[in-house]
Amino acid sequence: MARNIPHSRTGKRTVIVPGFDPQTQPIVPLSDILLPLDSAAIQLDFIRSAFSSPIDWQVEPVFTESFQADSLDLIDIVQAAVFVPLVQRPEGLHLLFTRRASHLYDHAGQICFPGGRIETTDRDAVDAALRETREEIGVAPEYIQLLGTQPGFLTSTRFTMKPVIGYVRPGFTIRPDLTEVAEVFEVPLSFLMDPSHHFLHRANLPDGGHRFYFSMPWKDYFIWGATAALIRNLYHFLSAAQAHKCVVGSQ
Repeated sequence: MARNIPHSRTGKRTVIVPGFDPQTQPIVPLSDILLPLDSAAIQLDFIRSAFSSPIDWQVEPVFTESFQADSLDLIDIVQAAVFVPLVQRPEGLHLLFTRRASHLYDHAGQICFPGGRIETTDRDAVDAALRETREEIGVAPEYIQLLGTQPGFLTSTRFTMKPVIGYVRPGFTIRPDLTEVAEVFEVPLSFLMDPSHHFLHRANLPDGGHRFYFSMPWKDYFIWGATAALIRNLYHFLSAAQAHKCVVGSQ
C-alpha cells in the first residue's frame, strides 16, 4: 500500500513507524496447540470448495476485535483491500508476497500482499484489490480467478484491510512497479498453514502500552503484523473447512 498514506484530521501526512524492532520482541506462548492442515486441505480444489459453501468458523481469537472491521462504524480510518494470491507450482500451492521498496515514506521494506486504498473510482474492495495488483506487480485481472473474501482487519495504523483471496492462473507475468515494490517472492502454502511456524509477540511501546502481533519468518523474510494476521485467519478458516469435511464425510 505504498501510495496510500493515511492522513490526520488536519490533512497532514502521517508518518507510520512501528516504534519497535518487530524481529526482537519477546515471543508469547500460545495456549492452544494447533495442527498443520492436511495436504488435501491446501489443494486448490479444496480451497475453492471451502469458499463456495458456508463454513462455521471463528476468527483468530487474539484479534477478535480487529477482525470486526466490516461491521463497525469507524471514523478517521483508511478503507483498503489486499489481494491474497495463490500460485500453483509443481510442489504445491504458494502464496505470493511483495517486499516494499526501502525508500518509501512508510512501512519501508516490509512484507505485504498487493493492495492499497479503496478509491472512489473502485466499485468495491475486490475491484480495488485487483486494480492495485495490476499496478503494483503487473498481474492483469484476466489471470485471476476470485475465490472469496475474508473478514476485514483493522490495523494499528488505522487501515481496514479487506483480504480478497484468488488463484493466479498460469501464464501470468510479474512486472513490479519499482517505485513501490522492491521484490516479489513466494512462500509455500504448506509452510504458512503449519501453526508451528506462527509466533505471537508482545511489543512494549514507548508510551508504556503494548501490542501483540504474529510473525512467520521464512528464510530471510520476516512476515509479521497485519499480513501475518490475515494468514493466521486463513489457517483458521481452512482448518474449520477441513473439520467440516471430515464430519460430513463420516455421516
